[in-house]
Amino acid sequence: MTEPAASTRPDKRSVAASFSRAAASYDGVAGLQRTVGDALLARLPADLAPARWLDLGCGTGHFSRVLAARFPRTEGLALDIAEGMLRHARPLGGAAHFVAGDAEHLPLRDASVDLLFSSLALQWCGDFAGVLDGARRVLRPGGYLAFSSLCVGTLQELRDSWQAVDGLVHVNAFRRFEDYQQLCADSGLRLVGLERCAEVLHFPDLRQLTHELKALGAHNLNPGRPGGLTGRARVRALVEAYERQRQPLGLPATYQVVYGILRKA
Repeated sequence: MTEPAASTRPDKRSVAASFSRAAASYDGVAGLQRTVGDALLARLPADLAPARWLDLGCGTGHFSRVLAARFPRTEGLALDIAEGMLRHARPLGGAAHFVAGDAEHLPLRDASVDLLFSSLALQWCGDFAGVLDGARRVLRPGGYLAFSSLCVGTLQELRDSWQAVDGLVHVNAFRRFEDYQQLCADSGLRLVGLERCAEVLHFPDLRQLTHELKALGAHNLNPGRPGGLTGRARVRALVEAYERQRQPLGLPATYQVVYGILRKA
């Protein structure tokens, strides 16, 4: 089993720049991110008492502050590739140290943390096997990696609607759930749990959905995405295609969320 080709994954500089620009608007539209992060926290062992934890892909630092409240007598680290997110997070506290870094090349010592927590960040990493290798390296024996990510099927309604318009790449690509299964099985970490759960949001119109994606910094970051402005005729065609999927609660946007808990022997 191999990872998706590098050419199909977002460029790290584009990801960092997009999320840096979104730092000020992110928390205002991050309802799904809060729901998923809380669900990941609920999957942690009840007796977990880490001496040192890392919030990997900390964003605005919301879950760094939650972790600090949950484990008040521990040292917390927060890491993100987006400098703009770190500038937003530092004054709000939560972690003892905020570090600019790459999840695929963790700038931490071997066996230096007891909990590596990462919610909705690792889907942007092209080398997920490298992320798992790094987690195994930096975790102490008995330490946990808890992550949530996204897999194929995320924003499928938007993808299908664009396919009906022009067939071009307008929606971010994500790994298959089967890839997560195989990579976790091959990681050298003990798999405690791995599952996929669908979260469906509803929007009054397409404009609200695209506004939220931009405010999160999670709009189309794929290589090969169309450049320039989208013409009015294509936008009308997209709206018409998406409207055919309208439900009583509004236009659906499905997120296929992967939750994983792994432990170092």
